Amino acid sequence: MLEKIIIIDFGSQFTQLIARRVRELNVYCEIHPFNNIPETLSDVKGIIFSGSPYSVRQEDAPQIDLTRFHQKFPVLAVCYGAQYLAQHSGGQVQPSSTREYGRANLNFVQSASKLLKNIDLNSQVWMSHGDTITVVPENFEIIASTDSVNVAGFHVKNSDTYAIQFHPEVTHSTDGKQLLENFLVDICGCSQNWTADAFVETTIAALQEKLGDDKVVLGLSGGVDSSVAAILLHKAIGTNLHCIFVDNGLLRKDEYAAVLEQYKHLGLNIKGIDAKDRFLSQLAGIKDPELKRKAIGRVFIEVFDDAAHEVQDVKWLAQGTIYPDVIESISVKGPSATIKSHHNVGGLPDFMKLKVVEPLNTLFKDEVRRVGKSLGLEAFILGRHPFPGPGLAIRILGDVTEEKVAILQEADAIYINNLKEAGLYDQVWQAGAIFLPVQSVGVMGDERTYENVICLRAVESVDGMTADWCHLPYPVLAKISNEIINKVKGINRVVYDISSKPPATIEWE
Repeated sequence: MLEKIIIIDFGSQFTQLIARRVRELNVYCEIHPFNNIPETLSDVKGIIFSGSPYSVRQEDAPQIDLTRFHQKFPVLAVCYGAQYLAQHSGGQVQPSSTREYGRANLNFVQSASKLLKNIDLNSQVWMSHGDTITVVPENFEIIASTDSVNVAGFHVKNSDTYAIQFHPEVTHSTDGKQLLENFLVDICGCSQNWTADAFVETTIAALQEKLGDDKVVLGLSGGVDSSVAAILLHKAIGTNLHCIFVDNGLLRKDEYAAVLEQYKHLGLNIKGIDAKDRFLSQLAGIKDPELKRKAIGRVFIEVFDDAAHEVQDVKWLAQGTIYPDVIESISVKGPSATIKSHHNVGGLPDFMKLKVVEPLNTLFKDEVRRVGKSLGLEAFILGRHPFPGPGLAIRILGDVTEEKVAILQEADAIYINNLKEAGLYDQVWQAGAIFLPVQSVGVMGDERTYENVICLRAVESVDGMTADWCHLPYPVLAKISNEIINKVKGINRVVYDISSKPPATIEWE
């Protein structure tokens, strides 16, 4: 039986980081919005309340029924969660005299506390809150303090309910991993047996039971997610899996032929479909990024419907949806609202008559790679940078034309090839070129030019939920810029994006 931790999301920007840290400790967890908690909580070993940008004193602050959890599951309440638990148990929360944000040190640690085992006095923690718990109820005991925050942590007596004012999930909290492990192992009793090998074994068995002798179609993209999904399904149902690779005209340069060649030796049933003209015609004149995504999703489904009719009695459409896709597509009250729609998340139109199977929709990207390694996939496939489902359409700001796609493909190829030649490709989590809707003045030879701008983007990340821009060496950037300007007709300026996520996203659209 799969044991799990439930993280209740009150809208914190750090909620996904909590999940990452829990899974790094080989414990499976799920994030659920506070207003969409599952009715049944079977196999749940513990509950974590996230932080929130709201104040518990606001009338429209997120609310939950504490009686569903308190004394029924071990609970760890973080930041807003701690304040909510204190206030709704008879304590008091007041505005802080100054906003407490940044590093702090614990000047009191109750060494006997199970939550704080092996955490020393003066341990550094990360604060991010505008309210302070000023009074705790009689049955609460304070277990940690800092110079400015008396109630940095508390325990509800005679229970497995704990709360902390700081964020253990961020790296600035130096003993945060230890604290989370204390909660997961010593308090919740988790066995820490959720590994890539275990996922493969249980998922293949679950797919065999779910799919039986049914036929499944899967859209291969050449990326990590669809590749791992394909191998999992192939091991589960063999030749009943039919893979389709669609050339939507928005792939990287020469990628269509390269991907078909790479998959030849994997034993998969693969059919390639050239649908470039169909996609580009439907994108003509569309500038809004959401409309572009929806148009691509619609045509993708139409192409798949055509292909599915060529496979007799197909019943399922498999997709390489991963957990960040699901999280970013769930609307949560407040700041965790939907960021963008994902064309591979959600239901299908009635006319397709296919059920959806998503074997990876509980995994983060780095977990997908570990599963792929466990399955024996080659390093060049597992190491391939993530590429957006809508392809270059969302790296061309504004309307998409065949000419712009060709220009961007050339520029992007120069960029990626230079990263590989410089030995930097594997150090970068994701890189790509963006075609900007901007023209600028330049000089080539003795002539004035008025041509387009390419922006280069490269980020470091673990799972795409957060990302830092890469500090690529100046000589490499200079070489890439020179090659693009000299070799790609229509480009006279190259810029580099130095924005991190948050506040920026990895893709521009």
